[in-house]
Order: sequence, then C-alpha cells, then structure tokens
Amino acid sequence: MSNAETAALPFLPFARPDIGDAEVNAVAEAMRSGWVTTGPQTRAFEQAFTDYLGGGVDSLAVNSATAGLHLALEALGIGPGDEVIAPTLTFTATTEVVRYLGADPVLVDVDPVTLNMDPALVRAAITPRTKAIMPVHYGGLACDMDAILAIAQEYGLKVVEDAAHALPTTWRGTLVGQLASDVTVFSFYANKTITTGEGGMAVTRDPDLAKRMRVMRLHGMNRDAFDRFTSKTPAWYYEVVAPGFKYNMTDVAAAMGVQQLARLPAFVQRRQYLAQRYHAALAGLPLVLPAEAPAGDMHAWHLYVIRLAPGARLSRDVLVQGLSDLGIGTSVHYVPLHRHPYWRDRYQLTPEMFPQADAAYQAMVSIPLFTAMTVADQDRVIAALQTLLG
Repeated sequence: MSNAETAALPFLPFARPDIGDAEVNAVAEAMRSGWVTTGPQTRAFEQAFTDYLGGGVDSLAVNSATAGLHLALEALGIGPGDEVIAPTLTFTATTEVVRYLGADPVLVDVDPVTLNMDPALVRAAITPRTKAIMPVHYGGLACDMDAILAIAQEYGLKVVEDAAHALPTTWRGTLVGQLASDVTVFSFYANKTITTGEGGMAVTRDPDLAKRMRVMRLHGMNRDAFDRFTSKTPAWYYEVVAPGFKYNMTDVAAAMGVQQLARLPAFVQRRQYLAQRYHAALAGLPLVLPAEAPAGDMHAWHLYVIRLAPGARLSRDVLVQGLSDLGIGTSVHYVPLHRHPYWRDRYQLTPEMFPQADAAYQAMVSIPLFTAMTVADQDRVIAALQTLLG
C-alpha cells in the first residue's frame, strides 16, 4: 500500500466497542421503563452473569471494577496496618483501593513470559502484616492460580482476583470467577471483552461477603431502592448500618450488559481468530509475541501485547510514533506502578527492584485487537509492523 493510499484511510483506533442495535434498543427500553438507576435490568444482568459462570456464585453489579475491588477488600476486613500483595505491572486501580482502606500494597515482579505475577515472589513478599493476594490476569491470560491459591491457604490469606481482563478466561478448565478465590472482579469498561460503558461485576460464593458488598454498594443501607420502590405496601423505611459507598450499576448500563453478555461467545471466537492471525503473520519479525494459554485453557485476548526483541532496530517509542504516522492507534499496558510518582515515592521503589516488569515495559506495545475490526483493518496493522520492523 502506498503512502498516499495509507493517508487516505481512516485512523484505526487501538480499541472500539462493538455495540449493535440490540444494545441500543435495550438501553432505549430501559429508559422508557422509568427505571434508569438500579432496578430489574441490573437484577437480570447479575443473574445472567451467574448463569454464564455456571452458577453457585453471587454476582454483584457495580459501576466500575475499581468499585468492586474496593468492596471486596472492605468486606474482607482489610484495613490500616495490613498488606496486600499485587503485581507492579497493572493499572493503578488494583492498588489504589488498598490505600482507600489505609492498607499498603506490596508490589512484586512478573514472570517474563506470561507477564503475570510470579508466585515465588509472592511467597517471598509475605510478612506478618500480609492479609491478601490480588492476582491480575494480564491481558486475559490466567495467572498460575494453583500456586497462588496454595500459598494463600498455607498462610491463611485472602485472594481477590483482578479479572478486569479475564472474561472469559479459564485456568485448568475452570472459568475465572469459579475458582476458589474469595472474590473475583470483572470490568466492563469501554475496551473490555464486553462493555456497559462503565461498570463491573464482583463475584463470590461466600454469602456473608456478598451481603456485606451489597449493603456497602449503596450507602450502607439495609434495603436497596428497587426493593423499596416496588413494594406493594408502604416500605419507605430503611436503616444505614455502615458508612457505605455509591457503587451501584444503573439499569441503563445493565441493559447493555445483558445484550453484550449474550454476544460473548461470538466475541470470544472473533478475538481468538484475530489473535491467531497476528501470531502467524508476526512470527518472523523481531518481536516477542504474547504467551498463549496452556493447552485446554482459554485466553480472553483482551489485549495483544507485542514486545520488541533484543536487537530490534527501533525503540518502543519510535515504533509507536511510526504506527501513528501510518494511521494506527496503540497503547502501552502498562507503565508499571513502580514508575509512577505516588507509588515510587511512597514506597521507595526503583526499576531495579522489578527487572522483568521494567524490561517488558520498555519494549511493549499494545496493538489493535477488538471484535469490530475487520481482516482488512488487521492487515493494515500487520503491514505497518512489517514495514517498520522488517
């Protein structure tokens, strides 16, 4: 493709939500119903999510995965003086919720192949103050949950999975959300595998945790608005039993979520297809391609993160600029937490403390992967990478 032809093409974004008429109509119906806050669509979405995971869990819709993580840690009693172990290669939401509660995150490095937290380093980071582990399923690839859950059991620790990338990811044939963790939290942000615009879902099989999170989701009230406003007898009275939060999902968002969840099997198939096309087309370039799921397991392919191999003739920043010049959007997942001023300065962190995550960061680029992208869109990305790196 010539430079003139490339210039004539529209900019290809890093991600774009796949929203169709079913979602638009469902949202319009929710708005016409009069229920625009938490109501019947939210209940329906929660039940559909539980059914998708296979039952046996309680699903709690929230207005962000960040809210879900906060609710989970609060329900588990995490507080001042406690420590929670998390990877440095994650979004700040994973650890900021620890600070909301006055506790301290303890960051660990990642495995150089999977970019997930290294269980051996988790074990080494445990102190008498450690109360929980927060594994992050990076890019949609499951962490070594056997190892993490075994460590948690050995030391009496809680496990809260940050599964923002991990719908539908499996570990040893079991869907993330059905593992033996205390709480698992999913994200429905705009670029995730399904979206509600903003939103998330906290999942647990512990009824006491579910009850506490449900109360704290809406101001610490012991009755939610849907119960009070649909009662056929006067039911205005409620009690505030704790200083809760405003973390409920709206019916407008949930209506979209119900439709997106129904499309998830097709979304997964499309992401798998696009990921395999990238694998085949990029194999000969000076790149480290993302790790695939073990045989028999599923990678959600929320992200497709390439890393420049040693000896590549371009730096990461030059590659990002080159792709932008060719009309292709990218991102970087992530600037590790140890490089951000707040985390760096508060905990005296240096790149040398996290050699694997830091090396990966300096070489990584997230390239477009979303279900609405066409084969022609993907071929543009492949051709651009071949031009810049070949």
